[in-house]
Amino acid sequence: MNPTRGFTLFELMIVILIVGILAAIGVPSYEYVTTSNRIAAEVDALLGDMQYARSEAIKEGLPVTVCVSTDGATCATADTNWNDGWIVFADSNGNHAVDAGEPVLRTEAAFTPDTFSADNDFAWITFNREGFASTGTTNEVTITLHAPNNASQWTRCLSVSPVGMLSLQIAGGIAPGSTVSTCS
Repeated sequence: MNPTRGFTLFELMIVILIVGILAAIGVPSYEYVTTSNRIAAEVDALLGDMQYARSEAIKEGLPVTVCVSTDGATCATADTNWNDGWIVFADSNGNHAVDAGEPVLRTEAAFTPDTFSADNDFAWITFNREGFASTGTTNEVTITLHAPNNASQWTRCLSVSPVGMLSLQIAGGIAPGSTVSTCS
């Protein structure tokens, strides 16, 4: 007589219990990693485009503007929600609007569900040929990124000084390479 091979119901239930416990531990960690990566990618995209705009302005000797854009072709000057998307363009006359003959160098589409809003109600930043930044104000300006739940652990801030210095900040701490420690 051959012995019966297989698993008993009790053994199967123990395996299911162990898998359930591991899933309960792993899912919150997975959510943390995915949210953290999404937030970092969004703020890094704007930081990268601003660095690109500054370097192009210096290289070409002409103003380059980064502005909020909902259509990827024109500036939405009344919109200060940077999560609606933005464009980088050569702004030869410095009027913060895409005119004929001014090429759009980069575009970024809108993203959800996070909010990316600016203080001082600015919707554009223009870098001149020396790399200085103009935002319509003489103060440092900040664009703040919040996750949908508005938890401070996900808040990131991108600051632009009038001299064109860009710095990334984390709520309640200092981001790598940053000198400013406050972000809300």
